[in-house]
Amino acid sequence: MDLLSTRAPAKINLSLAIAGRRADGWHELTSLVAFARFGDQLTLRPGGGLSLTVSGPGAQLVGAPCDNLVLAAARNFAAQVPGGKSGAFHLVKRIPVAAGLGGGSADAAAALRLLAQANSLLPGDGRLMAAAAATGADVPVCLAARPRFMSGTGAQLGPVLPLPPLFAVLVNPCVAVETRAVFAAMGLRPGQSALASRTPAIPDACDAASLVMALKRAGNDMEDAACAIAPVIVPVLAVLSAARGARLVRMSGSGATCFALFDDCRAASRTARSIQASHPGWWVRAGVVG
Repeated sequence: MDLLSTRAPAKINLSLAIAGRRADGWHELTSLVAFARFGDQLTLRPGGGLSLTVSGPGAQLVGAPCDNLVLAAARNFAAQVPGGKSGAFHLVKRIPVAAGLGGGSADAAAALRLLAQANSLLPGDGRLMAAAAATGADVPVCLAARPRFMSGTGAQLGPVLPLPPLFAVLVNPCVAVETRAVFAAMGLRPGQSALASRTPAIPDACDAASLVMALKRAGNDMEDAACAIAPVIVPVLAVLSAARGARLVRMSGSGATCFALFDDCRAASRTARSIQASHPGWWVRAGVVG
């Protein structure tokens, strides 16, 4: 078969509410998720044994290929589709690692989409979702990579939402923050409930302005704990908040990436250039989220 290719877009948590910790140790959350129009790139050459190579600006930070979620997703796919085609994957890594952007989960979901294509499976095939859920909590929502609410431990997905395009600037201070460490810093005991942030009520057929107003009534419950672990997040939020035209500033996921929303692409691009010039060691991207 010919080389197959797909994009693995960065995941943005527009809101994130933690309701508590279950008796089994997993945290219950509700998050409005959207996806950026940039991310990693994954290819698959079907046939032969399963393998993975990695290149790109983030290649040195992804760890050993044997630990990569792309291979974990492929093995879970094989468990669901015995005898299915596999092959050689190549990942071009652009999303920062441990950044609150779901990069590994996006890569795993991309692998499942390519394997589905190689094996002539329809996108709605239940075996794909089963393999996604077995791979990681954020992988199911990354499978379709469309805006929607995710809840529970991440596997409960709401309907796709027709969100308007949002013009965003994303900033990561190039400090990795492990999700597990942030949950630990929140200090919730198994079985303990938490006072969760409000979940935004999304108006039907909303425009960008009404969506931002709804998001302002919500928050990210992991932000304080992440800032305690990685204090550099605080100046990142401050720099974005001081940007002219910033309508909403928030951390994504468990950090350390933060984002600001703007009215148009010119304001976002201008802000990204300014921040990159004043903080050359930070990862900065302007783009559309939706």
